This record gives sequence, C-alpha cells and structure tokens, in this order.
Amino acid sequence: MKVKGRNAGRPAFSGKQFWGKITEFPAPARLAIIMALVNLLPGPALADGGFSSPDRLGAGLTFGHSYDSPPTFGFFQINGLLQYDYDDIWPHPAPELLFFKVEGSLGVADYEEGIRLFSSANILAQYYLAEASVRWRPYVEAGIGLIYSDFQVEDQGLRLNFNPQAGVGCDFMSGGGIIWYGNFRIHHLSNGNLHDDNRGIDSVLIQIGRYF
Repeated sequence: MKVKGRNAGRPAFSGKQFWGKITEFPAPARLAIIMALVNLLPGPALADGGFSSPDRLGAGLTFGHSYDSPPTFGFFQINGLLQYDYDDIWPHPAPELLFFKVEGSLGVADYEEGIRLFSSANILAQYYLAEASVRWRPYVEAGIGLIYSDFQVEDQGLRLNFNPQAGVGCDFMSGGGIIWYGNFRIHHLSNGNLHDDNRGIDSVLIQIGRYF
C-alpha cells in the first residue's frame, strides 16, 4: 500500500525520537507520566500474600510500535489492571493457575509527526506456567477489548476498534517483597468488518509494572 502524506519515504519512527516528543506533551499529560513513574518506584507492596494473593491491583507503563499498515508509529501508555482468580468471576470450573485480568490503558501515539490519543480497555485470561515460587512466575495471556485511536490509517474505517492481543510474561518478586510484572504482546486493531473499510494495525508492545 502506498504511503501518503508526510510519512511518504519516511523511515520508521525510532524510540529515541518518540521519547523526544514527551517534552511536547501538554502539562497534564506530563504530570500523569511523572505520577506513573513515581508509582513504579520501590515501596511497600499492598498485595497481601505476595504471589499467592488471588486479587491484586497493578499499574505500569506500555511501550509499543506498529509494524503493519504504514505509516508505522510508536506509542506510550499508562496502564492499570485488576487481577482476579478466574473462579471468582466466571461460575464454572477452571484450572487453579488460571486468572482473569481487567486492564485499562491511557496514552498517546506519535502518528505523522503529531501526538494523538491512543487508549484502550481490555479483558484477558492469564494462565501461570508455574506454581507460586520464591521469585519468578511466568505466564501466558490472551484477550480482547476496545481501543480508540485519534487517527486512522488509510482504509481503516473507524477510530473505535476491537483490540485482540496475546503474549507471554512473568511476575517477579524483588528482595524487598515488591511484586513486578513484565510482558511482551502481539497487539491487533481492527473493526471486525463493522465498516466496509477494515484495514487493521498490527503492533508489538512491552509492558512493565508492579502490583500494589
């Protein structure tokens, strides 16, 4: 597909360039970023029971970049999550290591040299690959939700789209008892043919954060 506009012939947006854009954010957005970073600093963990706690609150940061549907773009989000034992949410038998996660993300994308809103809300099934251990607990996860982008690539059709994604991750307990998480996901955006134009966007992202 031919790339139109200012991105014609423009190389993929680099992480260094994207971080340079942070200084261009409005003051409220910069304050939100600073608050999120402060929340990630070491401090007391509020999730009683550590890895064995079935219900937890988490907060973190997402760094991503699209690789399909040019022009490609980078994005940054602040995300929060609620994690529950799967049996507590859905009234049917489930594996002991299966959890349910509700996640919301608020952020921006650098699209055609402009900062645009890029936010989502998702639900995910999260399956741990090991029992609670001393420090590490890997998992796989997959889910779907809705995502809003304040821009459209050519033939995208809608700005509010479905947001299926899947990935792998790991929880990590630091020496101070703080539980961190990190994951890598494949991220998709499309309208499920609710519009005649349904050009999707595929991305990869890294998410890091901690539980409280």
